[in-house]
Amino acid sequence: MSAFCCENDPDPGGQVTKTQRRALWVALVINAVMFGVELTGGLIGKSVGLQADAVDFFGDAANYGLSLSVLGMGLAVRSRVALVKGVTMLAFGLWVAGMLIYHSVNHSLPSAPLMGGIGLVALAANIVCAAILFRFRGHDANMKSVWICSRNDALSNIAVIIAASGVWASGTGIPDLIVGGLIGALAVWGGVTVIRAALAEHRDARRTHHHDFRPAAEIGDD
Repeated sequence: MSAFCCENDPDPGGQVTKTQRRALWVALVINAVMFGVELTGGLIGKSVGLQADAVDFFGDAANYGLSLSVLGMGLAVRSRVALVKGVTMLAFGLWVAGMLIYHSVNHSLPSAPLMGGIGLVALAANIVCAAILFRFRGHDANMKSVWICSRNDALSNIAVIIAASGVWASGTGIPDLIVGGLIGALAVWGGVTVIRAALAEHRDARRTHHHDFRPAAEIGDD
């Protein structure tokens, strides 16, 4: 799941070949599209699980976008971009928590067929991403990270499918709430982790910048 992937954010300063860049773009587009599909399906079908899984897709799309957008840039720029990603992930995770409370209070019954159908599409999307990135998984930490993201995200898709079966069998929204709560909690955890790491990197970048640009007289005193 993206929460775990983002804990060890790939080094965006690494070198990426044209073939790898294309693979990342394809994975980014797939994840961005599925974010929209699952978010829309979750709202229409009253499924917290789908909404939470949509946040997971958003986290991956942001992860791939970060890897592509700040290649070769300085640590300060990379840390600011990562901070924006972390804050956005945290906001989405808290939004899912709000939806969880709302649907719990109102005893909403999600659409099991919609949950299962979109869950299967999401699973297929992550399998395609994992297959595309598989050949690059041993190239460097960056490519290995994004491949692991797609591989692990299949677990949350399977959880949504199982929850859909539970909703259908029980006639209640409890299985959906449980899965949605777990995935949403991971999104919040991942967002907080990314924010902490980004702030730490930003502090390191400022210290490095201050050290590199000290007055000549001060340097001579060392």
